[in-house]
Amino acid sequence: ISACLVGSEMCIRDRYRKMNRVSRAIIMAAGYGNRMLPITRNIPKPLIKVNGTAMIETIIRALLANNIEEIYIVVGYLKEQFKSLAEKYPMISLIENPYFDSCNNISSLYAAREYLEEAMILDGDQVIYNEKILSPYFQHSGYNCVWAEDDTEEWLLTTEANRIISCSRTGGRQGWQLYSISRWTKDDGMRLRKHLEQEFDIHKNRQIYWDDIPIFCYPEEYELEVYPMKSQDVREIDSVEELATIDESYRKYIM
Repeated sequence: ISACLVGSEMCIRDRYRKMNRVSRAIIMAAGYGNRMLPITRNIPKPLIKVNGTAMIETIIRALLANNIEEIYIVVGYLKEQFKSLAEKYPMISLIENPYFDSCNNISSLYAAREYLEEAMILDGDQVIYNEKILSPYFQHSGYNCVWAEDDTEEWLLTTEANRIISCSRTGGRQGWQLYSISRWTKDDGMRLRKHLEQEFDIHKNRQIYWDDIPIFCYPEEYELEVYPMKSQDVREIDSVEELATIDESYRKYIM
């Protein structure tokens, strides 16, 4: 029995050796959060508390639970409010995005472009309920996704053998809904940095989402994979109405 157990442990270790591992996380938290007004008039969206805990803090705790301890937060709007978070979690480094008020979120990843190798990239305005979805182990670069059987207006991916082959910006049904949790190998991180610099510096293409780069601008240069999860594992909050459905203290803003 012990020999079987030893053999099994060796197989597990060998499997992990063949996989990539996330070394660092980049959390995007620079935007205005206009769809969350009036709440975001005085607080950045990622710092809004949901049932007592800031959205971004649920991400940080889940990262730490997965032993991802090199964490960068890209800040812009009301950036000074993130300093207390960095004091509470010493492993956090803040990166300022000087373009946040004039460019789309491509500018935030551009500001953090030197940290893209073996990185997990996340938006700061989501609540993580299942820390396992931020596992650091992965084989290919790709996105966390939820299967959408019914209609959705979110970006929807079509796959073959778990590889992403196309994306609909206008949504649809019976496809993989893209979430803002992604992992990047060392090589793809280097490639992503090169493409960010080409689009941002050379082509001055500054009003796109950073995800446009691997999915629409240079799809032939990436082999992206879907990492399935369940809708209850994470909640992306896009409006005050959505926020009020999970935290009743915000109902006063919609009455």
